[in-house]
Amino acid sequence: MSQPDPLKTDCSKCAALCCLALAFDKGRDFAFDKNPGEPCRNLSGHSCAIHDRLTEEGFPGCVAYDCLGAGNRVVQEVFGGQSWQTEPRLTRAMMEAFSAMREVHKRIDLLRAALSLSLEPHADRTCREFLARLEEHRWSGPELNAFEVGLALEIDIFFYSLQDVLPEDFFADR
Repeated sequence: MSQPDPLKTDCSKCAALCCLALAFDKGRDFAFDKNPGEPCRNLSGHSCAIHDRLTEEGFPGCVAYDCLGAGNRVVQEVFGGQSWQTEPRLTRAMMEAFSAMREVHKRIDLLRAALSLSLEPHADRTCREFLARLEEHRWSGPELNAFEVGLALEIDIFFYSLQDVLPEDFFADR
């Protein structure tokens, strides 16, 4: 039996981490300013009180946002289903883990996209090895904290080595 796609967002298994951790500025995509770590004023429990009318209420940025499954993976895998709302002491750790998991999932997305290109056999194998490590690994908070100065850096160096193979706009929409 195959594992579920880690990039599949399932808000029902999250704790509204995007509504807590992310900041936004009032403008075309958001109706008001929100600081990171400040729960969105439209948040009701773990759900958005205006979800069915976000665009009409001035939040097309929320409609367009996709955490690529980072939120549900943090809540379920790293924190065993716990929430910052019922365990306020977890707020900072959950926000940090969410930020790091977004970076993990960004690399998964990039590695999958790279595999659709014609890579040399060694590069293809390296790409698949990195992808397997990220997709199959069960992450802990300390491992996520170390990700950006360890494995993420290795992956970024790998992408740099492919700069002559990657299309010019490869990183544009990711």
